[in-house]
Amino acid sequence: MFNKILVVCLGNICRSPTAKFMLQEALPDKHIDSAGITAMVKDGKGWDMDSKARQIAEANGYSFAEHEAQQLNRELVSQFDLILVMENEHRQYIGKRYPEVMAKTMLLGQWLADNGKLGGKDIPDPYKRSDEVYQHVFDLIEKSCNEWKKRL
Repeated sequence: MFNKILVVCLGNICRSPTAKFMLQEALPDKHIDSAGITAMVKDGKGWDMDSKARQIAEANGYSFAEHEAQQLNRELVSQFDLILVMENEHRQYIGKRYPEVMAKTMLLGQWLADNGKLGGKDIPDPYKRSDEVYQHVFDLIEKSCNEWKKRL
């Protein structure tokens, strides 16, 4: 059903590449990519994954390939069956900008409880924050990906 999955965050260097690589590893038969609303791109080339995000992933037993950030756009969102975002704010942005894909846009943390209530949890941006924040965000992404793996 959902064979092409796009993971979206802001800069496409911390959260979405982490989730992309985790989902790729867990679901090798699916096509999974990532993008950013304000992707970190300079001179036409997307930035690699944030070094601290990569370090935290490696410290948790993952080895992620090289990454190149890409900008979210209409052509890209139209190619995917499911779009997973990190925050409700990202979902609202996509709904305003690309209303035709709103129905296939959900939170990556959809299956996590927020303050004891089901219905999804935002995954905050760790960029330029402490190692503890990066680890917390990594844990939320890993839990979310494990939940999606069961459902996809």
